[in-house]
Amino acid sequence: MMADVIADNLLEVRQRVQQAAEKSGRSASDCELLVVSKTWPAENVAQVAAAGQLSFGENKVQEAEGKIPSLPSHLHWHLIGHLQRNKVRKALPLFDTIHSIDSLKLARYTSNIAVELDLKPQVYLQVNLAGEQSKDGYDLESLHADFEQLLELQGIQIQGLMCIPPVAATPEDARPWFAQLRNLRDHLESQGGQSLPGLSMGMSGDYEVAIEEGSTIVRVGSAIFGKRYA
Repeated sequence: MMADVIADNLLEVRQRVQQAAEKSGRSASDCELLVVSKTWPAENVAQVAAAGQLSFGENKVQEAEGKIPSLPSHLHWHLIGHLQRNKVRKALPLFDTIHSIDSLKLARYTSNIAVELDLKPQVYLQVNLAGEQSKDGYDLESLHADFEQLLELQGIQIQGLMCIPPVAATPEDARPWFAQLRNLRDHLESQGGQSLPGLSMGMSGDYEVAIEEGSTIVRVGSAIFGKRYA
């Protein structure tokens, strides 16, 4: 894809983020744009970075290992795909933020390795709101049961919650799931007595609705890059 097309797409998405934030009485600075660069080669990612984008999301540690070192060192990298326990030690030096902590066991192990490496990543707790077997994420009962222990972990900073709602026919159909995640966050804040400012929700097809429901970081790829290679 031509660099100017990518730059134009990035500008359009940023403008729509701003409009959605303002529609809900928020500032555009209240919601971060995370550009999902999975499956795209480093040269395409570099084009987005050259247009002023700093934060990127990758799904797989192995792909990120081959891509991140060839890109500018000032970029911020988020792991948005499932984190396998045996990839934690490789993931932590690569990613500032992890969006897919989905069990106390994984959180505790990640925290222990982070302490060992003298790192303290920001993390989101992934929640499987609809209980879909095809998706990873905490179920509601387990999240409530584990929450106080999660807050005690010293090697990670819990930023908030993340969800991937069920496939919806329209963005409006996704709205109830985003509202549910926001309400869950509010309840957990009351339960744990600790601020959880982050809501990682919304992708290319529904990010404007997610922002209207309180998202603080949207994960957008195809609206910027176009259709993925894989």
